[in-house]
Amino acid sequence: MNKVQIAINVILVAAVAALFVIIFAVKPTAKPEVAVAPAAQEGALPVAFVNLDSILQGYTFALEAQDKLMTRQENARLELNQKARTLQNEMADFQRKLENNAFLSRQRAESEQQRILKKQQDLEEREAQLTQEIMLENQQLQAQLADTILSFLKELNAEGRYQMIFSNNAKDNILLSAEGYDITAEVVSALNARYMPAKKK
Repeated sequence: MNKVQIAINVILVAAVAALFVIIFAVKPTAKPEVAVAPAAQEGALPVAFVNLDSILQGYTFALEAQDKLMTRQENARLELNQKARTLQNEMADFQRKLENNAFLSRQRAESEQQRILKKQQDLEEREAQLTQEIMLENQQLQAQLADTILSFLKELNAEGRYQMIFSNNAKDNILLSAEGYDITAEVVSALNARYMPAKKK
């Protein structure tokens, strides 16, 4: 065996050894864990679904937003009830004075009546205003939640694992499915994981 052949063999052995070192020593970069769904399995349909009711009951942001909205509604109700009681007392007082001829003049009685009617009108306008504000706040919350969930699902499906992701409400749309097609738990867990660090900032 000549020197050239020996040199080639040494180079080949070194190259094979280097290849083994590269394959077994270098670890692949870790990707975020995503649940393996049936779509990734052989012969399964590339679809999944999420239960929106469960997301709203498990997503921390949704729960906090709902609590905030409930507090807003309660505060509005207390404000309106307090003003309504005050107005009712003033109306009763006016009626009593009117029946007892307690007003010094007819003009004074009419002025008081107009004041009470204006207060009643203001209360009705305030009730309409609060109702409108709460309804708008609720619509904005629903839109924000829908956008957050849709954005996350697009991110989750960035590699095109699913052809469709359905929404389900209390089994309205999907009555029965094979195990694994429901990705609600994974979605809730990931949404909460993203929300909590953002909240701590």
